[in-house]
Amino acid sequence: MLNRVLEIDAGLSQVFAALADPTRRDLVARLTVGDATVGELARPYSVSLQAVSKHLKVLEAAGLVSRSKDAQRRPVHLHAEVLDLMTSWIDRYRLQAEERYGRLDAVLADLDNTPLDERTAR
Repeated sequence: MLNRVLEIDAGLSQVFAALADPTRRDLVARLTVGDATVGELARPYSVSLQAVSKHLKVLEAAGLVSRSKDAQRRPVHLHAEVLDLMTSWIDRYRLQAEERYGRLDAVLADLDNTPLDERTAR
């Protein structure tokens, strides 16, 4: 089980690292609309096809995208389930932080309702 947790953590690290680059985040955002070729993905950027291809290789290594052969095209496909894995990891820690802030809010509310002379006597 520990090996599985370490594998997931390593995978998440690779995904977060891949998405640290704004160009790669934009590529992923554009692929949410649908599959696209490297040429189609490269069109809005002032970089070479090879540069976009390198970005896609990083996204592929992280498991975020894959390329398939479709006759003469090689469309790039987004694997949205990897984003679900990231979301569940983020949600787990977001919920923990919200619980902590909720407890802090309760303590502060209790302090607000306690007369000043009782607070100084503590």
